[in-house]
Amino acid sequence: MSNKKSFWSFFQSLGKSFTLPIALLAVSGILLGVGAAFKGDGIRSLIPIFDNPILLQIFNYMFIVGLFTFKNLAVLFAIAIPLALVKEDKEIAAFSGFIGYAIMNVAINYSLVQTGTLASADDMRLAGQSMIMGVQTIETGVLGGIISGIIVAKLHERFHTIQLPLAFAFFEGTRFVPIVTLFTMSLVGIFVVPLIWPVFTFFMNGFGHLISISGAFGAFLLGAGERLLIPFGLHHILTAMVRFTAIGGERLVDGEMVTGALNIFYTMFEKGIPIDTELSRMLVQGRLPSFFFGLPAVALAVFHTAREENKPFIKGLLISGVVTAIVGGITEPLEFLFLFIAPPLYVFHAIMTGLSYMLLGMMGVTVGEAGDIIGFIIYGPLQGLHNRWYLIIVLGIVWFIIYYLVFKWAILRFDLRTPGRDIKSTTENTDGTTDVDDIGNFTANKILKGIGGAENIVSIDNCFTRLRIELKDSSIINKDLIREGGGISVVELDKYNIQIIIGPQVQVMRRKIDKLLKV
Repeated sequence: MSNKKSFWSFFQSLGKSFTLPIALLAVSGILLGVGAAFKGDGIRSLIPIFDNPILLQIFNYMFIVGLFTFKNLAVLFAIAIPLALVKEDKEIAAFSGFIGYAIMNVAINYSLVQTGTLASADDMRLAGQSMIMGVQTIETGVLGGIISGIIVAKLHERFHTIQLPLAFAFFEGTRFVPIVTLFTMSLVGIFVVPLIWPVFTFFMNGFGHLISISGAFGAFLLGAGERLLIPFGLHHILTAMVRFTAIGGERLVDGEMVTGALNIFYTMFEKGIPIDTELSRMLVQGRLPSFFFGLPAVALAVFHTAREENKPFIKGLLISGVVTAIVGGITEPLEFLFLFIAPPLYVFHAIMTGLSYMLLGMMGVTVGEAGDIIGFIIYGPLQGLHNRWYLIIVLGIVWFIIYYLVFKWAILRFDLRTPGRDIKSTTENTDGTTDVDDIGNFTANKILKGIGGAENIVSIDNCFTRLRIELKDSSIINKDLIREGGGISVVELDKYNIQIIIGPQVQVMRRKIDKLLKV
């Protein structure tokens, strides 16, 4: 198959692989935030009940558990990426991912010792070195785990079915994968990382500095860029780079050099150091006006412009989309209602999100890592008024009015076929029965037929809200049938790869299709 196909298949899967550690990260961030908020001196002096020793132990434990994910994020990526990228023997790939990352750092340590560049404990941070899994090594951050995971995944694809001479048959097949990983990642750790990482770090720091000197406009580019990457499923990569690498900045925090905007935020939060706008404007607080106010306004505009007889059928879809955006910080179910129907409106949404990133930074809001309602409460009101969380609500009200007026005008002016504006119809099945073609009526059989049947599928997977499907030929798909089956929209990446936007119910749909494929 074509190189273009390989490119899209790889980056679809890579973006999806980020969702597993990011999902854990979201929960860990809540635990860390709740633990830090309620064990702090400020809240205990304000509300004496939280000074109870038992509650204090609970909050301390929540804080420690939450911190675990952030301290071990690189190895989590190193395991999750092979797990997601390979199609067979996933457990072997995950095991090899751990082996690969661990041995890479052991090999880096050996190289540093042999070249006399192993820094002392006092100079470790300044030398770009740190302790990882008990080994002093070059601090490659999460990017080291990502690179290690990708290499291991490629090794797995190449060698998991290898056949060896009879005398070595015990080591063939999947048993060979961790073995070849051991030797390959040893070479990577000894020769490659110590040679290229200083050069790579130089350019990464330069790019991070470029974003930093862009000031408020840099935050605008981050917010708008992330939204614009959503249709391609590549937004996780951008956010991961900003959160966990030098692109998001490097800072000396209480004598510890920390890399990545999110890592810096949690380190400062842990140590009780006030968050500044230079850091917070690069975090997800900038989404809140669009997530909490803008997209609910879109849902209201869609509801108000729908045909009266269709409103009862789309109400559930819109309400669940709003709840998902506010509670879970997942916006695709609402965004894909208009992305492909009216791309200019999506560009407008991306610009508005970028503007909210920029304006909140200019207004001195320092809520930081709050992309959902729980995070907003934890890092906003519970921390007092000094972080100016209330300005998010003020800006959000303005955003609600602008979004609603713009979307309602555009839907009516250009007669956009947003949900509920089509005449309700029925589709006759081969057995003579009919299925009501309404929003939220999920039919796995129709989606399977719509993508050309089982014989047209190479692979199928899913992320938070969409099916990611590799086909033998995407030109034969029936988008109308897919939409009848519950697909909100279809993204054709190239001749072989498509994404079907389902919403929060995507895992249920994926399981139903998997069952049909086994029949």
